[in-house]
Amino acid sequence: MSKKTTGKTAAKGAAKGTAKSVSKASAKKASAVVKAAKKAVTKKDDFGGLSEDILLRMHDLMVKSRVLEERLIKIYKAGEAYFWIGGPGEEAWGVPLGMLGRKGQGLEHDWWHLHYRCTPTLIAMGMTMIDSIRLIMNRSTDPSTGGRNFANHYCFPKWNVAPVTSPIEVQYPLACGTAHAQKRAGGKAISIVTGGDAGTAEGDFASALILASRKGQELPVLITVQNNKMGISTPFEGQHGETHIADRARAFNIRSRVINGNDPVETYLAVKEEMEYIRKTGKPSFIEAHTTRLYGHSSADGANKKTHMVDPVMAFEQRLLDAGILSEKAVKKIWEIYESEGVIAQEQARTEPVPTSESVWDHVFVNNENADWRNF
Repeated sequence: MSKKTTGKTAAKGAAKGTAKSVSKASAKKASAVVKAAKKAVTKKDDFGGLSEDILLRMHDLMVKSRVLEERLIKIYKAGEAYFWIGGPGEEAWGVPLGMLGRKGQGLEHDWWHLHYRCTPTLIAMGMTMIDSIRLIMNRSTDPSTGGRNFANHYCFPKWNVAPVTSPIEVQYPLACGTAHAQKRAGGKAISIVTGGDAGTAEGDFASALILASRKGQELPVLITVQNNKMGISTPFEGQHGETHIADRARAFNIRSRVINGNDPVETYLAVKEEMEYIRKTGKPSFIEAHTTRLYGHSSADGANKKTHMVDPVMAFEQRLLDAGILSEKAVKKIWEIYESEGVIAQEQARTEPVPTSESVWDHVFVNNENADWRNF
């Protein structure tokens, strides 16, 4: 018998015995106590002691990220964008990660080296829907690239978010670079890097493990891999000799763990613990998070929902409903609000300009607003 079942049985027994021996008023009070006990047991067993505020905020941000990604897919399928790639299915991983980092600009804040499935993390950090939509629609108002890159290739200097690149895994050694600068600055800031399981075959990934772990020169970097068990069209099982990707960190004496990245509670607790470890010790940590690739690799393979896969947003939402933390009415309202926001953002982006030929060299060189590119 599980702890949860035992707790429920004990609570029911207590309520029954009390009701027989006290007045109706006392019985009503006892019933309230029983309900509170049930709720406490549910929270303790299923939600890791996290507060309702955190749980509801995680759910809200996960829904917002999902609605945005599905809006981006609709934009692509309507012919208003050239390409889509993104992170539906990684909300339970990305949202807690974004909630827990220290956002800001400069070495006293965390640095973020993300890959192209990072929309949930940036939504949790405060990115607006319209700025993501401007990017996929290639509007010059796009704050990340001026409308000159793919969907989900973000860049936010004000938050230390380094440019997301199309070449995979180059972000790993770059994260070691900012972590080195943070270590020299002497604060408690860390560098955070994310990437996919297939990309761990790249030499850049292996180089990062070396750079992060040299004895006496360890770096404050959180190295993470989101393992969705597929590399474009190649299954994980046929490409990896190790049992877990996280096992590779052990050879470098890097602390590592494997988590269920489809569970936002497990993710939140694990990321929080590893971030605290890095800030305290100045040493690296490694998390392999098992996630879902819910809409395929990209628009190149259709971007259609895989109904047989775990949907972390819907699974978490049902847990909150079952625990009485969310109501059906509240759920419906949350989805409606973000659907409306996505439609309005798309309609606004349609009215905004695309990049001009004269702006082709903008953002290439630092402070080159008045420079003539022909002199370089």
